[in-house]
Amino acid sequence: MAAKLILLVLLQTLIQYPQMVGDGLDEVTRLRMELREKLLDREMTRLLQELEQSSLERSVRAWGALLWAALQQGDFWALAGVLGLLLWLWFIRSRRSRQPDNNGREEGAGDGDGGGNEGEENRDAIMWEVNNGDAIEGEGHDVANEVEEDVITHNLRRRLEEHTWHLMEGSAITTILMENFMMFFGHLLSDSSYPVPQRAIGVGSAFEGWSPREEDVVYTVLVPLNPPPGHTFHLEMDTSGHIPGRNFCVRVEPVCTCPREQQDDNVLCSLHHHPEDEQRRNEEPNFLNTLCTGSYLDVEKTARWFYQLVRAAWPALPQSHSWQLVLLPSNRCCKFKVTRGRLSLMVELLFGVQVGNSDIYVSSQPTEALFTPSTVWPETYAVAEMKFFRLIARQAPPDSWHLKCLHVLARALLGIGFSTYTLKTIVMHLLNTVPLSGWRMRHFLQRLEDTMEYLHGSLEEKRLDHFVVGNRTFPQEILLPPDVKTTEPPNLFHRLAHDPAAHTQAMREYQELAERIERIVLYGQ
Repeated sequence: MAAKLILLVLLQTLIQYPQMVGDGLDEVTRLRMELREKLLDREMTRLLQELEQSSLERSVRAWGALLWAALQQGDFWALAGVLGLLLWLWFIRSRRSRQPDNNGREEGAGDGDGGGNEGEENRDAIMWEVNNGDAIEGEGHDVANEVEEDVITHNLRRRLEEHTWHLMEGSAITTILMENFMMFFGHLLSDSSYPVPQRAIGVGSAFEGWSPREEDVVYTVLVPLNPPPGHTFHLEMDTSGHIPGRNFCVRVEPVCTCPREQQDDNVLCSLHHHPEDEQRRNEEPNFLNTLCTGSYLDVEKTARWFYQLVRAAWPALPQSHSWQLVLLPSNRCCKFKVTRGRLSLMVELLFGVQVGNSDIYVSSQPTEALFTPSTVWPETYAVAEMKFFRLIARQAPPDSWHLKCLHVLARALLGIGFSTYTLKTIVMHLLNTVPLSGWRMRHFLQRLEDTMEYLHGSLEEKRLDHFVVGNRTFPQEILLPPDVKTTEPPNLFHRLAHDPAAHTQAMREYQELAERIERIVLYGQ
């Protein structure tokens, strides 16, 4: 009871008599301190409720018993410590009560006619601080960081830091595992008539440095496929319009290899061959009759082929001695889980074909349609987006919180209809417009608010443009095909524009998402 009473007094002291911090704090920090005050108010209310459950007589008797026990046992040092603590608390309160509370009052005294513009002034102060974040350093920002750390709960900060390390560890393990797989595949298929898998590319949230939930991390890799000798891949765009987005079919075309036949008799030209050679090739398992449907590369057949490769390669890998492999069912990709003790990693292996020499691929990833034909390969921008986040990581300050911001947003989506890709798209748009100096920890709450405002505006307009397609401000360091740059950006909210009920539901879910984010920031849960 004594400890609770002391804590209550300290909380009242902090709330009623805040320390003066000088002119180093700006308007943004004042808003952060208001959040801190709310947190302290709630804690004080809880302590008051606990104190009200016990009578004043019990409190006095407890303090008396404590002092009398110390006196009887001759423990004068303990007695002096208790009395000294009470005197110190009384001295601090009386000293602060005599100090003029000028912090913020002088400014408030002159705002009698400008109260209605408080929102505009706050926004102006925020924009000024973002645009001039690098120009102001020193004691003021140190205090701002301390206040921000109080607003962002210790539990949340700890979980974000731990999650980041787990992602780095899992990404490194997955990268080494896939390198071993690809080395085995290359050795096995180098002299065959099947496509040769190239080096796997880590994509998706885990390799970008964030993930929706700690327990649901999926390490996604994209494996480019090169056509086998005597064949080439030709991409044909699907113009039916039945499936949203840009989709392609991969047509397999034979090419003449007659000059190479003179040096290597094992290579048969697909165009100039003898009839008996064609009959023999049709009877034997080969690329066309195993992985294709007609003249088009088949996603589902290729997925089954990858499962066979993984199963055959696993015993030869060094990881097989200490890890356990479990293959998981999937129609359009190869999924498996590797486990060692308490560490478990879920790996999703996509495969695709590169579009020219760009960072765009057509891949085996699922589409939004209920049914996707097995010969349809949707265009994926995962590699370009991964390279965008790497570019931001190189240019942003070391203490940037843009990935932690994205992680908190995605974590709050559990059970809500918005996809993580929607919020990722918004954050990428903001990263492309807000100065990177404005993504430090002290800007964390403002960037969350910016993201929610962007989402709200997009919901009202029923339009959210794709970040890569049609974005003329996309970084030039990342290679895009010309038509991807110049085409009209797809509207990720196209369904809301044609379904009023879905739009109404989305507006309700926006409110729920805002409340969840507030709880995560304040309580870390």
